[in-house]
Amino acid sequence: MEKIDRRKVLGMTAAGLAGRFLGPGLVYGNELEKVKKKKPVLHVTDLFRPHMDPDDHWDLACVYALACRGDIELKGVLIDHPPENAGRRNPDIAAVAQMNLIAGTYASVAVGSGLPMKSRDDVQEYASSAHRHGVGMVLDVLRKSPVPVVINILGSSRDVAIAGKKAPELFKAKCAAIYLNAGTGSPKMSPASKLEYNVTLERYAFAAIFDLPCPVYWMPCFEELESRRQQEIREYGTHYKFRQDEILPHLSDMVQNYFAYMFGKYTDNNWLGYLKGTREESLLAKVGSMDRHMWCTAGFLHAAGYTVTRDGRIVPLHDKNARPVFSFDGIKVKCDDNGVTNWVRDDGSKDRFIFHVRDTKNYQAAMTAAMKSLLTALP
Repeated sequence: MEKIDRRKVLGMTAAGLAGRFLGPGLVYGNELEKVKKKKPVLHVTDLFRPHMDPDDHWDLACVYALACRGDIELKGVLIDHPPENAGRRNPDIAAVAQMNLIAGTYASVAVGSGLPMKSRDDVQEYASSAHRHGVGMVLDVLRKSPVPVVINILGSSRDVAIAGKKAPELFKAKCAAIYLNAGTGSPKMSPASKLEYNVTLERYAFAAIFDLPCPVYWMPCFEELESRRQQEIREYGTHYKFRQDEILPHLSDMVQNYFAYMFGKYTDNNWLGYLKGTREESLLAKVGSMDRHMWCTAGFLHAAGYTVTRDGRIVPLHDKNARPVFSFDGIKVKCDDNGVTNWVRDDGSKDRFIFHVRDTKNYQAAMTAAMKSLLTALP
């Protein structure tokens, strides 16, 4: 089911360490790149089986491809608790197991809280252990990592917001950046503006992310939702689309099977057998002819130290000749308890940035080419 409204971040003083990693619009500086350390990443996603939107499985594959390339160290995958309207969907543990096997890694997985926040400062002390699973993962990953960790948020912001409110000093010290994929990028939203899907999942949590004492790289899914132009490439929206057979046939057999297992909505426990089995050519051909809407790709690459050129090449952020199709611009931003945002440009900002499409003409084709290049890294 597709919803176009987008259902659908030890031996050092940690604050100083995070500061050295971060510069305006640049997550990791040259100092870290020179020693070629992998960037630690925690991936927070609304990944379900059966899927609600296949973009989450494409996103998971992209993150694992970066891990396979040696660009990041995937510390864990935190899957949202299914919302009340999710039917019989469950967190897709099988997809994580499949990608662990394909990429030759072993990221752990946790499930988020199913309890709505009662305010933007609610830390859910009343929650049972079952609803503290995801928050515990966030805090544990940050505490144990010797260097600050990037957190990607692709669905609800609930668990990261609760963790940040519980341990603000830990986030100040050990969260290198939060990449927040939610909201609309119009500079001045009115209280009557339509809210993007991920914001509606937990408005208090979305607002709370902007309170946290760590860099936030905000990636609005659309610029606005009031007109038909929402589906077009806009300056302050990450949305783009591609036809799936532009990429699927070029991937390895196991990666194609990973996607087919999701597209087929299989809920059996044969995830390993299916992964190693024969490709379902008819299913892949059918889904290949469909468009896929995407939002989060640029953030994964940026967090790993890359950008994308106008012709779709993945290049280092510090490449002076890159002519990138996107950037992150410094801003001052306010978000009320209802998830309504207002922002202004602030070139001096060191901890709040907004995604900006610099080349609306070439952005969609460039991101598609970059994703194809990235996913072909998976064996």
